[in-house]
Amino acid sequence: MKFGPVLFILFLLAGCGNKRNSGNGDAVMEVTEFFQIFKPVKLPYTITDTSFTKLTKDTTINADLLSQFVADTVLTNLFGTVKPRITPAGRVSAKKAETYLFVKATSGSKKVVYLLVFDRENKFRAALPLIVTDNDPQTSQIATMDNRYTISINSQRKKVNGELGYKKDAYVYNNIGVFTLILTETNEDLAVKGEVINPLDTLPKKNKLSGDYVLDKKNFISFRDGRRNSELRFFVHFEKDKGSCKGELRGEVNLTTPDVAVYRESGDPCVLEFNFTPKSVSMKEVQGCGNYRDIKCFFEGTYVRKKEKPKPAKKK
Repeated sequence: MKFGPVLFILFLLAGCGNKRNSGNGDAVMEVTEFFQIFKPVKLPYTITDTSFTKLTKDTTINADLLSQFVADTVLTNLFGTVKPRITPAGRVSAKKAETYLFVKATSGSKKVVYLLVFDRENKFRAALPLIVTDNDPQTSQIATMDNRYTISINSQRKKVNGELGYKKDAYVYNNIGVFTLILTETNEDLAVKGEVINPLDTLPKKNKLSGDYVLDKKNFISFRDGRRNSELRFFVHFEKDKGSCKGELRGEVNLTTPDVAVYRESGDPCVLEFNFTPKSVSMKEVQGCGNYRDIKCFFEGTYVRKKEKPKPAKKK
């Protein structure tokens, strides 16, 4: 009988070890148990950039727990060394095939929705950022998985002339463990007729680098003041080979030195570098920007700064 209390304590400890982890601790969890944190959702399933607050938020996942099942680069590619708040949004299980997990990650103003894929052996295979918010009120983003497990990512942008530009990319997951782009639709080329509309034309340009750098009416780069002195807004449009090769991109650049600015956005492989002189700017495509141009041309070249028209003197 003297061993009774000891055995009782051992049984209690064993029972505690079998309790389900809520997802907030660092304890090791079985992958099937990890899946159960995500509520099943029916297809078609849609997430928008305005629905973050409507996603499941009563359960959060510790970033260290997530790293037990998912490669660290999934988060570090967009968040760096910061560990974002992770929230499970939904789960879709294909019969005798893959399991798809929708995950919301937030850190400050940066918000991302990922789609994670596990194979039939429950091993992690791939991740696809579905939505990466840009805090631009003129843009909207929608991601949908349909009944055939095809993922569509739609982005829309309202232009200054009132027209609505859109781009749609469709992906499927294949058996070699990657997402394949199977369709791209856009009306951007249809909107470019005659003289190109500069969406930044009316914005302030007090920064010494702000202004228009041109080759002609269809080949130019515009820079305008950013939210901080170390930032600039920009819009670039070019047409080469008699209009058979076009490119266009709008975004924000950071000044790495007083005369060098770099475009780099989370979730976007495109990287551009701009080198300024008092009379020109040189543009270089550092990393692939194929989503914004035709395949046979690149974001490159030197553009001459356009002289500002002197303001008329005020009459006394």
